Amino acid sequence: MIGDIISSVFLVLGALLALTTSIGMLRFKDTLSRMHASTKPQTFGLLMMLIGAMIRLGGHVDFGMLVLAGLFALMTAPVIAHRIGRLVYQEQRARDGLISRDEMENPAED
Repeated sequence: MIGDIISSVFLVLGALLALTTSIGMLRFKDTLSRMHASTKPQTFGLLMMLIGAMIRLGGHVDFGMLVLAGLFALMTAPVIAHRIGRLVYQEQRARDGLISRDEMENPAED
């Protein structure tokens, strides 16, 4: 009984965070703001929903798969956000004439 209530709270909070992500994706204008809205609350919301499902499952065999799904989300979301952010930043600077294409080829040679 108590486990079901705690599980439901985690699931509802995770769903609310996913809702805020979708609202942020619709309301923000530029790519960097949308990227922030899509990575931060979405990852945390997914983890809350996975925790709610773990509590509900108890010691079931699918518990390990939920842990792996959470770890995979934590490992990939920051990397993807960094790559998208870097690409958008470089494209905006190139479009504004602040850097040339040659400067973007090998940034580690400075």
